[in-house]
Amino acid sequence: MENASLSIDTQTPVMVTGASGYVAGWIVHDLLAAGVTVHGTVRDPGNAAKVAHLSDMDARLPGTLKLFKADLLDPGSFSEAMTGCGIVFHTASPFTVSVDDPQADLVDPALNGTRNVLEQVDKCPSVDRVVLTSSVVAMYGDMADIVEDHGGTLTEDAWNTTSSLDHQPYAFSKLLAEREAWRIADAQDRWKMTVINPSLVIGPAIGPAPTSESFEIVKAYGDGRTKTGAPRMNFGVVDVRDLARAHLAAAYLPDATGRHIISGTMTDMAEMGMLLKDRFGADYPIPTRAMPKWLFWLVGPLLAPVTRQYISRNVGHPIEIDNSKSIGALGQTYRPLKTTIEDMFAQMAERGAFH
Repeated sequence: MENASLSIDTQTPVMVTGASGYVAGWIVHDLLAAGVTVHGTVRDPGNAAKVAHLSDMDARLPGTLKLFKADLLDPGSFSEAMTGCGIVFHTASPFTVSVDDPQADLVDPALNGTRNVLEQVDKCPSVDRVVLTSSVVAMYGDMADIVEDHGGTLTEDAWNTTSSLDHQPYAFSKLLAEREAWRIADAQDRWKMTVINPSLVIGPAIGPAPTSESFEIVKAYGDGRTKTGAPRMNFGVVDVRDLARAHLAAAYLPDATGRHIISGTMTDMAEMGMLLKDRFGADYPIPTRAMPKWLFWLVGPLLAPVTRQYISRNVGHPIEIDNSKSIGALGQTYRPLKTTIEDMFAQMAERGAFH
């Protein structure tokens, strides 16, 4: 599972935005493990509780971590951290589906943050490669879109045409951010951009209090919300540790180019929950059956921040996500889903997430 075949330059520092984030934490871990000097940006380097896990990795791994203060909405705030870096990993972007103001809470940080980081890359002569963390939802809005517009299989050629501030605003924010990134990257020829498009990211966190929506989804399996059944709401999933490895491949393989879907397997809410039954069924109210679509359509909006339009467009649509480019171009491998979900649930249980 390691980057044994990658030739990783340990002489040139790299920058990781949002270093305290869920995905970024594992990217920082793997870079430090390889002996790289990492410039990590966070909103408040002085917040010891928020950065303790980063300081711990810096102390025990061969690489060196330097933390810098930066804010996605503050143009120019990435200048100091980026100076002297050869690669920029831009991962910072909010992942939540329940927001009061989609424009301010999702679109502005995703779009303006991407613009601010890449405009700084334009001004920083040492940077020659950018790895942008986008999402498969920049490629589609609802599962039904993949059936209707792409013959049931999602590939890197697809772009989301159905999301908006009112419907799937998180997906809309990822679409706008990736479009803007390509606009800036295509306007110059000094540095090269590679894009990573993960499906739903799950697996254990390095940090103590991850804010990713993934943890809310898995929490429902342990706190009783899905004990009467979970819906057949389809999605792709990828282990956060596999995703971090894909970022390093995108950064250090000289021929890596374009977009890369990073998705280990297709599953749904019911199947993923039932995979936990063997190990955790005796101690937690793990779902043992699927909830019929008609019932979820009735009660879903009461159980989760989803609309009936969302349910009708995303439950029960059999689709495939084509990950062959990641395997061929990045040498990507994927852990079994059961391993990933068990590792994540065990960590959450240990941390008291279900009480």
